This record gives sequence, structure tokens and C-alpha cells, in this order.
Amino acid sequence: MKWIIIIVIIAAYLFFTLPDDNSTLSPSEKPTDTDLSNPPSSTSTETVEPQTSQQSTVGLSEFIQEVPQSNELITRNYVWEFDGMEWSWEFPIPESLYEYFKELPRPPTKNYSVYITHPLDDTYIDLLVGKIREASSQQGYNEYETVEFAVTFVQSLPYTIDSVTTPYDEYPRYPIETLVDNGGDCEDTSILLASLLDKMGYGVVLIVFPDHIAVGVKGGENIYGTFWEYNGDKYYYLETTGTGWRIGQLPDVYEGTSAYVYPMVSTPILTHEWSIEARGNVGELKVTIYNLGSATANNVSVLAGFDAGEDKLWNGVQSETFNLGVSQQITVALTLEAPPLNKHTRLIVQIGIDDYLVDESFSEWFDT
Repeated sequence: MKWIIIIVIIAAYLFFTLPDDNSTLSPSEKPTDTDLSNPPSSTSTETVEPQTSQQSTVGLSEFIQEVPQSNELITRNYVWEFDGMEWSWEFPIPESLYEYFKELPRPPTKNYSVYITHPLDDTYIDLLVGKIREASSQQGYNEYETVEFAVTFVQSLPYTIDSVTTPYDEYPRYPIETLVDNGGDCEDTSILLASLLDKMGYGVVLIVFPDHIAVGVKGGENIYGTFWEYNGDKYYYLETTGTGWRIGQLPDVYEGTSAYVYPMVSTPILTHEWSIEARGNVGELKVTIYNLGSATANNVSVLAGFDAGEDKLWNGVQSETFNLGVSQQITVALTLEAPPLNKHTRLIVQIGIDDYLVDESFSEWFDT
């Protein structure tokens, strides 16, 4: 039997099918109910009386003992204006926490909620949320103003382009990275804002256009502006790049544009790499699976075989099911019999969750 020895190690591109709870939706513009208490009574642009510029300094140094420790701290100072006042916040961030997120592989998905729902930064994001709530309470802000306060903070971060600030054309940042890097592009600031608002208890979604990302906040009574409907609720548009954008205010360029809506749900994201070595009439296949998402993947299995056309396999072998936790990996070994003689084929490796295909890769075509 003619047998081609294949030794291949590839980084698989994710075949990611959007889950059923994601919808392509078009925006609407009309007043509706909101869950934010004491909103402006008429329009989305509230009249604010001029006030004398003041400065409020809020630090987190007294809370730093509660976050993962590092011998080194990275301190950033953010200055922005809201409600006629200048705010200056100092954030000391453990270098070890920043380096952890910086070294994580970027999950191969447009569902950027995985960057928001990752559990390791929860404690630190909670600290930021506590300071936002504290400052809001001291100033007597209502819920609507509190959301705008958080939005204005994120909008004040400089806009940067991934290809300039990183070695990559596209590099989504985790919230801690955006804070340390002092800015990012639209997905970075949207991830950060959604993370803050989600921890503050507001209903939040990501609104993903073909070439732009923003945030939606759940609203109701007396809110005006552009919103997307999701699962019967209305989520008002929040722009995170540039300053001055209000709740429900959509840039003209995106008017009438459809977008995917992603809720803040922890999701496993699986990818893999493999190698195969011929031993006589069989091939010894080793597949390493990685969970780059924010939730445990249950009932995972590996299916491998040789392409027989029409979605069929020669000598297909499936592994037993297993679970894979967040940031974990596992290597599965499978023994494959050689494909039939005189065939033009290729090796196919598939990763499934509950027999639902989530990742797939192929060898080069070869003849037996």
C-alpha cells in the first residue's frame, strides 16, 4: 500500500458558527422604556447649566492589596471632563496581571464577549466599578448620569490603531490591557466599557458591525435615540471612540446598518493543532485542543479521518468525550488506518461540542 507520511502542525482557523442567540438586526429610532431611573424627561440631549471647573482625584492605592500581587505596579493616570468638572483618576495595576492577559492567545472569534467574561480580572474591574459608583454617589448622579459618567471616562482614552501599537493588524485587548496601554481602537474601548457596565449591573450587549464595534445598554422609559432589539429588550447605542457621544446617539455612517448582537454570556472557544506520523499501515495522530474562551467546554470530542467526499470519511475515528476548562489544553491520541489505494484525499480533523462542529482543519491533498 502506498502511504504518504504526513507530519503537519498547523494553527487551525476557527470554523465558528454563530449560536442561536445571536441575531443580525437593524436599528430603530424612537422613544421607548428604560431601566435607568430618573432619565432626562424629554430628549437624549439633556440641558446642563454651566458650572465652575473643579477637580476630583480618586485613587485605588488603598485597594491594591485585594488584587493579584506583583513585585511591580504599573500606574496610569487618566484625566477627563464630565458634568463641568475635571476628573483625575490614578490606577495602579499589578504588572503580573497585565502580563498574564497580554500573553493570552487572541480567541479566533468575533464574539468579543469572551474578553469581557474572562474571570481573572473580575476583582480588579469590581474595584473600578466601586470607584465609579462612589464618585457618582458623591456627586448625586442618577442612573442615567452614572452610565454617561462611565461612558465619558472610556471615551476619553486615546484612539490607537492595532497595526501601529502592536505587531498585529487586528489585536483585541482585554480590559486590563486597554487600561495599561492607555487606549485602543473601537473593539478595545467597547470591551472595556461593556465590562464596566456589566459589572455595574446594567443590561449590556456588544453591537458588531462589519467594520466597527460599539456597546448597547438596556433601556426603557423616556430614553430617546437609536437602539437594537434583542430578546424583546431595547439596547441603546453607545459609541466609545471619540468624545461627546450621548446614549442613543449613532454616527451617521452607521445609520440603517445591520449588526450582530452579542450578550455578555461566558462562552468556550476551542482551537487546536495536530501532528501525524506513519507507523507501518497506520498513522499515529496527536491533537492538542485549547480552550481560549471564558467558560468550560463540556462534552468535547475529536473526530478524524480521510476525506472521501460528500461529507464522508474513510477510516474515521472519534475520541471519547471530555471537558476542558478556561485556558486549559489537552492532547488526544488517535490511531488511524491508512486510506484506500489510488485515492486523492486529505486528513480532516474536527472538534465538536455535543457533536456540534466548532473547529476544523485539514492536511494538504495527497494521492495514495
